[in-house]
Parts: sequence; C-alpha cells; structure tokens
Amino acid sequence: MMSNLKQARLKLLLERSQFQFHLVDISDRLALVDLFQHHHPERVVHLAAQPGVRYSLINPHAYTNSNLTGFLNILEGCRHEQVNHLVYASSSSVYGANTRIPFSVRDNVDHPISLYAATKKANELMAHSYSHLYNLPTTGLRFFTVYGPWGRPDMALFLFTKAILEGRAIDIFNYGKMKRDFTYVDDIVTGVCQVLDKIPAPNPNHSGHYSDPGSSTAPYRIYNIGNNQPVELLHFINVLEQSLGIEAKKNLLPLQAGDLPITYADIDDLETEVGFKPETPIEVGIPRFVSWYRSYFC
Repeated sequence: MMSNLKQARLKLLLERSQFQFHLVDISDRLALVDLFQHHHPERVVHLAAQPGVRYSLINPHAYTNSNLTGFLNILEGCRHEQVNHLVYASSSSVYGANTRIPFSVRDNVDHPISLYAATKKANELMAHSYSHLYNLPTTGLRFFTVYGPWGRPDMALFLFTKAILEGRAIDIFNYGKMKRDFTYVDDIVTGVCQVLDKIPAPNPNHSGHYSDPGSSTAPYRIYNIGNNQPVELLHFINVLEQSLGIEAKKNLLPLQAGDLPITYADIDDLETEVGFKPETPIEVGIPRFVSWYRSYFC
C-alpha cells in the first residue's frame, strides 16, 4: 500500500488533465511491456527505484529487484518502443571511496561502498550497453541529496524536523562533520526538464585510449546534478533550528557504514551543455520545507 504522503502527492497530480497514473511494479516485466505498448512514449524519465544507503544494509534484495531487474525492464521497453531519449536517476553515491573533490563525471567510480551505490553504477553501465547496441539515447543524472516539500520521509531533513518538533533527540553521524551538496527539489526538477530536451549525441572526441566515463562513442551522457555548494551537517541543522524556532537535542555519533563523509558536485558540464544553474540555498529551501511540513502535518 502506498503511504498517505504518496497518496496526497498523487492527488495533486491527478488534478492535471493530461496526467495519467498506473500503479505498476517495474520489476514485473510483462506489466512494463503492456505499459510501453499501450502508451508508446517518445521520451522517458525514470525516477523509480529502491533508494537509500542504510536500508541496503538490511534488505539488499529489494535493490536487485528494483534497481537491476526493474531498470532492465525500463531499458527493454525503451528499446522496443524506439524511445528517443531515456533520462534516469543515478546517484552521488556512485563516487564511493573517491576522495578527489569536487566529484567529476570524468572520475573513475569503480569502488562503491554500498550495494545501493553498486546498483546505481550498474544502471549507468547497463544504459551504456543499450546506447551502444541499440542506439538508444540515454542520460544519467547523479542526484546529490535532494530535499524539499513532499520529499521522502526517510531523508535526514524529514527525520530531523519530526524529531525536533516531538522533543526527541536527533542522531547526527560523523559528529556533524559530514558535508552534503544539498539540492532543492525545484532545482532538480528544472534540471531534469532541461536535460530531457538535450538528447545526447556520440562524442566525436571520445577515445578508447583515454576514455571519458561521462560520454561515449554511443549516444550516452552522465551529468552531476547538485547545488555545487557543500554544507556541513551541523550548519544544516542550525538553519533548521532557526526555521523551527526550536533547538535540537543532539546525539553525536561516528560515521555509519556506507556513508560518504562529503559529497560535492562538479556541475560544469551540466551548466555549459544544458544551462543548469541551481538557485536555492539551504537558507531559502529549509524554511520552505518547514512551512510545508507545518501546513501538512501540524
């Protein structure tokens, strides 16, 4: 069953006359075949997946079902319906053990530190094979810590806000020294829409002697999509405290397995080639989230 929050999101979308909704498990191959054959989409934005690093430590099979089998079914649907552009969500988690900052799509990402990250890296490889074999244009977007109204309840901002309002302590990993490239949802949506109209072409300068992981001789592209301004977690919490008007009770804890100490997106390619420019700092985005949270839950 979908959560109440998902139902509320859906209700807003159903108010739009051109919107249609089908409840389908993407790991169900035949259901995906029927969906593609019924609608014959020209372009596909694929954002369905099993997300989150920490849950992958508990239930790894959920990730293979959704992120591997499910993604293969999406690729097959796009292939057989000759979709002219597939845009899909990858993740900043693919950078794994990388230490060079900021993270660049030209960096090697062969050392994931969670199964979730490994499945997202696998998605990029699977997409490239379909771009190469079937000339399917694909663009992967490595999302960097998306937040905002109507977001996922398992994300830090949601959990922190709920706990603070209820007077409970919040768990702060890496003693609050983690840095995240927090990206407001409106900026992400703008970027996805911009990328959808930028159908990738083969890179004529791509060389097998010195391979650029972000492009290919196939119609394939990878971009980072982030705020390009990493923020320390304790500062993020401080802005939240100011927005709520309540000081948080804090449990400072060590870094958890699978977490990255810092994420920082190099978005030069996305800015140059697509025109993406994030516009929402946390000092604007967090108060917007708090205002929505109070109106929805309080």
